[in-house]
Amino acid sequence: MSAGEPVIELSHVATRFGDHVVHRDINLAILRGEIFALIGGSGSGKSTLLREMIMLHRPDEGTIHVLGVDILSLDERAAQQLLPRIGVMFQQGGLFGSLTVLENVGLPLREHTSLDNATIDDIAAMKIGLTGLAPETGAQYPSELSGGMLKRAALARALALDPELLFLDEPTAGLDPSSAAGVDELVLALREQLGLTVVMITHDLDLLWQVADRVAVLGEGTLQGLGSMQELSHLEAPAVRQFFDGPRGAAATLRSNAEPQERVAWKQR
Repeated sequence: MSAGEPVIELSHVATRFGDHVVHRDINLAILRGEIFALIGGSGSGKSTLLREMIMLHRPDEGTIHVLGVDILSLDERAAQQLLPRIGVMFQQGGLFGSLTVLENVGLPLREHTSLDNATIDDIAAMKIGLTGLAPETGAQYPSELSGGMLKRAALARALALDPELLFLDEPTAGLDPSSAAGVDELVLALREQLGLTVVMITHDLDLLWQVADRVAVLGEGTLQGLGSMQELSHLEAPAVRQFFDGPRGAAATLRSNAEPQERVAWKQR
């Protein structure tokens, strides 16, 4: 696949939990090299859609192709072959508390490669450094890390196998403004350095304005809007307007044109 070609394609995806309809007729194409965001109100189905794209949940209808593969027709062996090409950073980090950061980051390498322990430790240390953490962080346990450090450690583990696709579930949730601004810069730098395609769920309006190439808005089981934040700002659908109207939306829109240090200062007011 070359730059700009679809790496994820959803066609007529429908999802139900009993009588509750989560999605109906969702059609999306996510392009190689872009930073793509899924947003929507509580219960809009964005987390379910992400879980479907990473093969943790199966929709009731439709097709999903990831990196050219129909993931709904895969057997277990084929799925295991695809998984190393996908990195996931879960909202709560998902790190094992009994393992050091270095051991956590090296875990995917131990599961999916036959590399020796020394090589795995070297690669894990490199990934830790890539996310902006100090080398000594590798010897610490998750409980010893701040919220921002924990997010970066989880990101380092998601990058362990050099994935083509990176999924981020609420990457700035619970972070102070300075740490959140650091995530903005890190996501952009990693996309540039590693050629990643990034798919994220976030409620962080500043993150959306600063890093997302395109944003899909979910609501009432359907796709309510799709485009850049600038393009979405002109739509009238209520599910879209909630991200632009009111003090929060207006402030984020204003900050989108400010310098990074000004954005942090404004968020701290």
